[in-house]
Amino acid sequence: MRQAVARGWRAITLNFRSCSGELNRRLPFYHSGHTDDLDEVVAVLTGRERGLRLGIVGVSLGGNVLLKWLGERGSDAPAEVIGAVAISAPFDLASCARVLDRVPRCWVYTANFLRTMRAKVIDKAARDRELASMVDLAQVRRTRTFARYDRLVTAPLNGFADEHDYWRQASCGPYLPRIRRPTLLVNALDDPIVPPDALPRFADLPPGVRAEFPARGGHVGFIEGGWPWRVRSWAERRAMEFLAPLAREEPPTRRVC
Repeated sequence: MRQAVARGWRAITLNFRSCSGELNRRLPFYHSGHTDDLDEVVAVLTGRERGLRLGIVGVSLGGNVLLKWLGERGSDAPAEVIGAVAISAPFDLASCARVLDRVPRCWVYTANFLRTMRAKVIDKAARDRELASMVDLAQVRRTRTFARYDRLVTAPLNGFADEHDYWRQASCGPYLPRIRRPTLLVNALDDPIVPPDALPRFADLPPGVRAEFPARGGHVGFIEGGWPWRVRSWAERRAMEFLAPLAREEPPTRRVC
């Protein structure tokens, strides 16, 4: 956001459902493949202003949502969307869930993430009888893996058969060949959450999608600069560098993508 504003761009952030500091009112929470809210925000922005040039950056789960949305829309993606960047996107949710639930170095991340997710379910069930009737709260309190959480909560609240059905339908990997907007993928080969076998092959990417997989960077790490006082994010800077020349192109209504 700061880098965008420093370039003279306007910037907004989309908070996923239940991630804005308050619980959302409708039954489902956000999930990794829920693209409806992004679609609505883009529609609102492009409907407000003619000739808008819109670059979108998604990080981690947000990167999965962004890439899946671009693939869903394909050639019908709004012409105002001039480019996109996905940083540390998971691509294959099943592979990432296995790593998160089984690899010891991920346990601290998994435990902290699930603690907040369990709390949201319990708090929301206290005011939503329908949710309370669909979810076994006693089992939710005891769950310690993403697989079990997705089986108990994500799948039933969003109409998936089980966690495997959710992971298959929500993963962005199968949607990458359908993307028709300039897109940059940034993932580190040492990402503790996204294993190398989850990364797409360069040969399978469409012409407009570029992948940069540096050896180091962790999950949304990519630190550069003098430690500890001048640390900054290389991936954020790279995202702005990728979008900048696209933003200087002719207005989207006069472009052929």
